[in-house]
Amino acid sequence: MTEPRGWRKSTYTQQETACVEVGRVNDGAAVRDTKDRSAGYFTATGPQWAAFIDAVKNQRFE
Repeated sequence: MTEPRGWRKSTYTQQETACVEVGRVNDGAAVRDTKDRSAGYFTATGPQWAAFIDAVKNQRFE
């Protein structure tokens, strides 16, 4: 696996520090905490990430 690249955080966070960043990996995404970047990250495959985003957009976590 390659190292994640292109880390970015949501524009909704503005200047908040309690958020996550998403980076790209081969066929998916990597996610890390902006408060503790040195703690590492977890990865999801493309289909896993797409399913997560779909769940968020459809408010299945509320």
